[in-house]
Amino acid sequence: MRHFLVRWVLNTIALWVVSQIYPGVSFRAGAGLADFLLAGLVLGLANALIRPILLFITLPLNLLTLGLFTFVVNALILYLVAALTPLDVHGPFAALIGAVLLSIVSFGLSLLVREKG
Repeated sequence: MRHFLVRWVLNTIALWVVSQIYPGVSFRAGAGLADFLLAGLVLGLANALIRPILLFITLPLNLLTLGLFTFVVNALILYLVAALTPLDVHGPFAALIGAVLLSIVSFGLSLLVREKG
């Protein structure tokens, strides 16, 4: 349970950071902490439940592109999160860049908050 809560907070912070540094991904005006937490929760659930299925379905294409198609899958997940939350993604290229930035920020945050166990 602790791992889930830590991932949820890290996803929320990562989404907020990306929305602050990249104008292609933003939260709607007036979004508050609850909106950020909702987006982080939806992102975590989508990454845990939907992303593996998409990666399996697109495995041949992913192998053909030497793994680069994973960025497209991550962009689709970001689009899904935007459709279900107050997050706005301004086009497919913005989703791709946002997904890459989100991966980088999430990786950095994960290094900072290494869990033992």
